[in-house]
Amino acid sequence: MAVPKRRMSRSNTRSRRAQWKATAPTLVACSNRACKELKPPHVACPTCGTYDGRQVVTPA
Repeated sequence: MAVPKRRMSRSNTRSRRAQWKATAPTLVACSNRACKELKPPHVACPTCGTYDGRQVVTPA
């Protein structure tokens, strides 16, 4: 197993950790003409309950 020979400096550690960024989730508009709410892609709309033009779940 690889083990570092020397301790990594604080500036090197922090500059490496700076690359871990949170990204905003991708959202698309619902395909239902009456709804048009934003939802994650490839997921049934939580507002109207449609997916790919057909009703799949009852909305909450």
